[in-house]
Amino acid sequence: MRFFNLLNIQHLVLAVFPALLCVVLVGIALSFSHFRDKASADRQIRVTGTYPDGIEERDAPFPLFLLLVIFGTVLWGFGYILMVGLTGEAI
Repeated sequence: MRFFNLLNIQHLVLAVFPALLCVVLVGIALSFSHFRDKASADRQIRVTGTYPDGIEERDAPFPLFLLLVIFGTVLWGFGYILMVGLTGEAI
């Protein structure tokens, strides 16, 4: 039990607002960044498939942000395994 009820609200605010901010920033990063080449504009416009309820499929370029997240995750995983192995710690 906490001595002050305000601490519960502070912890909730400190957990929820950074998470919402992160979700918004990731959404913005995914919507604006991708590798551009000669066919990028055409691939974003051309519809390759149509599904019920008006959902359309396009062959859009892969977002740069996701590529960096994937590479960073793989790099962190290798670094973590290497550092745990070198220091002799139990996983």
